[in-house]
Amino acid sequence: MSFQAYLDAIEKKTGLTPRQLVDLARERGFDESTKATPIVEWLAADYGLGRGHAMALVHVITKGPQISAKHVGSGGTHADPSDTLWLDGAATNPAG
Repeated sequence: MSFQAYLDAIEKKTGLTPRQLVDLARERGFDESTKATPIVEWLAADYGLGRGHAMALVHVITKGPQISAKHVGSGGTHADPSDTLWLDGAATNPAG
């Protein structure tokens, strides 16, 4: 599953766009220095997200929407068509 597909699935499950979840994470004090565990625990407790989906959001919360170019068009497990994740909702994504 691509990183973007994880984010789209999270939106479908929670009703919140990735950007809204990032904003909520910031309100809780999570930022680029936060370790994964407290973020994963929060997402599991409040939104019922499993570890894989939560880790996609951990990346966005701690590193932003940019992903490694090695995933772009790689055909690998986390292959994406772009090195920038769309955070404003699947329905408004120009790629898709």
